[in-house]
Amino acid sequence: MLVKDEFAMKEETWCGLNRTQMNEEDADVVVFGIPYDGGVSYRGGAAEAPETLRANTLCSTPCTERLSYFEGLNVVDGGDFKGGSRNALFSEIENYVAGLVRNGVRFTMVGGDHSVTIPVERGIDRGLDEEFGIIHIDAHMDLCDDMDGDRLSHGSTERRALELENVGSLDNLYFIGIRSIEPDEFAFYKENNIRVKTAYDCYKEGIEAVADDCIGKMKKFGKVYITFDIDALDPGYAAGTGTPQFGGLTPRMALTLLEKLFTELNIIGFDVVEIAPSLDPSLAAMYAGRKIITEGWGYWADEIGKLVRK
Repeated sequence: MLVKDEFAMKEETWCGLNRTQMNEEDADVVVFGIPYDGGVSYRGGAAEAPETLRANTLCSTPCTERLSYFEGLNVVDGGDFKGGSRNALFSEIENYVAGLVRNGVRFTMVGGDHSVTIPVERGIDRGLDEEFGIIHIDAHMDLCDDMDGDRLSHGSTERRALELENVGSLDNLYFIGIRSIEPDEFAFYKENNIRVKTAYDCYKEGIEAVADDCIGKMKKFGKVYITFDIDALDPGYAAGTGTPQFGGLTPRMALTLLEKLFTELNIIGFDVVEIAPSLDPSLAAMYAGRKIITEGWGYWADEIGKLVRK
């Protein structure tokens, strides 16, 4: 069920944008958490992220990196999905997201491990009557059919997406930042044409060229979802995550990438997952996640005329 912690009920949360008395259907953005990390294959801790992130938005401002303000953006915090079996939890999430999508409400999900993106993408699929694109920014492709027998693991996120009615083929997926691959993923990778730009590609080709290629492939979809695993960033910038991989994206690469994607594609929702606060006392990954969220909201605010420039 959806449960609101103390921060989800504060108007000061989310940079003072949290409209605690507003209905979700009237919001510019709905944000919700999935504090679940039962799908991990290595280190846990991502379940702590939604509460930690909320608590650290009380002292933040609704400001983009270019010093534009979006204090008029109406954000509604729906709370956290908690309790029950995983199947019941995932079913609730799917129903909730389907409702948001049907009503045309933009949303942001804070994970949790990457398995929680599975019910979110299922909800998008149910809420639409057209194909949609998925941009997967991560150190890993998460295309394992299963991990240790678990078909809903954090390493199976996009393999499950390929089973959705409105994800017609691998052409609906685009992977950025990849630099690790599991044995069964490698077999799948060799046998299929997968649109992937590794972290090495991002460095050698330049992040703007990578973004342009992604946009060129994704622009045929009227609606696009971005899932951002914080381990896409190099662990030097985001150590607090369960499965870090050396040689990742820099902050500037990530922010430039998001700028181009949000301004040239119709992003209907995005998530930030795999932030594990207890794995890094400095909370660098959490702060990175906070920046990703506020920058995304800034682009949405600009689109609807609620971004104020100097």
